[in-house]
Amino acid sequence: MSASEDIIYGRYPVLEALRSDRDVEKVVLVRGTRWTGVLAEIAAEARRLGVPVQALDKAALDRLADGAHHQGAVAHVSVYRYAELDDVLATPAQRGEPAFLLLLDCVQDPQNLASLLRTAEAVGVHGVILPEHRAVGVTGAVVKASAGAVEHLTIARVTNLVRAMEQLQTADIWVLGLERTPQSQRYDRVDLTMPLAWVVGSEGRGLSRLVRERCDLLVDLPMRGRVNSLNAAAAGSIALYQTWLRRYGNP
Repeated sequence: MSASEDIIYGRYPVLEALRSDRDVEKVVLVRGTRWTGVLAEIAAEARRLGVPVQALDKAALDRLADGAHHQGAVAHVSVYRYAELDDVLATPAQRGEPAFLLLLDCVQDPQNLASLLRTAEAVGVHGVILPEHRAVGVTGAVVKASAGAVEHLTIARVTNLVRAMEQLQTADIWVLGLERTPQSQRYDRVDLTMPLAWVVGSEGRGLSRLVRERCDLLVDLPMRGRVNSLNAAAAGSIALYQTWLRRYGNP
């Protein structure tokens, strides 16, 4: 496999890659069983697009997916192409909507990143911004855990998250840091219909100091139980859904 190619695996990730702008070089499906359901959809979509479909035994797919749970479907694809920050900023205007963005401050767990990306796609987030360093990127594991949602998101990777926040603020986008502090405001007392970007911190550490200081507002989620915090994926997903509901009610 060349440096310009990658492997993704899982039925829905492969199907969504075929339905997206990702270049799919070849699809490999498990041999020895009749292709039904999603596997049949993958085969039909690949053939419609002129993408070669190969049948190999499960052991061969295991090797291609490096032992990961592939569900009988693997694809050779182009390496994920991150968008530019300007692409993210242009998307709200193109849709005629107030900005709705997600920034992730050094989230390192692929499952947490995948959960946040899946929620972001579900609620129509215009773009996601990730830092290049000390954070997980869009890997095969993330694509699999997101059920292919990454294929339908605009995701940018920046060298300096604080500078990206400053650029958003210059574009009149409010930056809301999701963190529980004595200065934080409850989410239900904040105008979530304005152009905004949520910032979710890393697991355990939360928002880094410079990122926290750059936020326009710090926002928290009220809690009743004895555990005084949620993990990054759960808290971020709640904030994203509350923003969607506040803007669109019951769509």
